[in-house]
Amino acid sequence: MSDDAQARIATAVSSADVLLFMKGTPLFPQCGFSSRAIAILDHLGVEYATVDVLQDPGIRAGIKEFSDWPTIPQLYVGGEFVGGSDIMMEMYEAGELLELLDAKGIAHA
Repeated sequence: MSDDAQARIATAVSSADVLLFMKGTPLFPQCGFSSRAIAILDHLGVEYATVDVLQDPGIRAGIKEFSDWPTIPQLYVGGEFVGGSDIMMEMYEAGELLELLDAKGIAHA
């Protein structure tokens, strides 16, 4: 991963309490996994930012190295990597995602 891509990813991760690297945008997700991740965040009523990895090949490749996670979407909460859509779903269903938001002091519905 280039130093530029790593720096841009690190800046993005530190700039939002909840950040989702995804394919597409919240209004037009470009894969089912990104769509599911957005649905979970919307249902929790949490404010979040997104990065469309399809718009930047450096970010798309670099985020996989940055997190050491092979798939997209990727969720970061309070600057920490949480996981992809499957982990998000498991955590949501178990109440753990809400607990994480509370532990980090992040407002939600």
